[in-house]
Amino acid sequence: MIICAGNNETFDFATPMGVGLIETTMNITRLCLFDKPEFLLFVGTAGSYGENAIFDIVESKTAANIELAFLQNKAYTPIDNVVSTNTEGTKEIIVNSSNYITTDAELAKGFLRFGIGIENMEFFAVLRVAQEFGIPAGGVFCVTNYCNQDAHADFVANHDRAKALLGEHVKRRIKELTA
Repeated sequence: MIICAGNNETFDFATPMGVGLIETTMNITRLCLFDKPEFLLFVGTAGSYGENAIFDIVESKTAANIELAFLQNKAYTPIDNVVSTNTEGTKEIIVNSSNYITTDAELAKGFLRFGIGIENMEFFAVLRVAQEFGIPAGGVFCVTNYCNQDAHADFVANHDRAKALLGEHVKRRIKELTA
């Protein structure tokens, strides 16, 4: 099953699950309880911490939930904040999820030290619920902006093109897999 966030980030081939960690968790859990999918593929846009360029397509099966305060040594968590459905063990870009968008370019560089390359608000919730229900899952993202003071303006300016590129990529990959 192909899923997406919702609101202004929808695709004709994906089912919206909600924006942010909480809505996504609730709706995917509800879905799994009543009609458990065989797989979950999340598609969405993402902000780059600096190594991925705008309009890059990134595929991943690993997500983190690390808040900016952690990078500043002002917070800790007793829970596991990285989840992966990557069974091959290959190195990939980790997608960070938070209900907040990073707008500080210097703090954004801190994520790179942990191997975290991009951020998307929902992906950690997708993988965590998929893990709980034993569902193979992954994500495909198109970068819309860098995580800096212009993050929101760049997201708005690039969102439509990123969605179109993402849609083309996913449809092409589906054809490859079903051929």
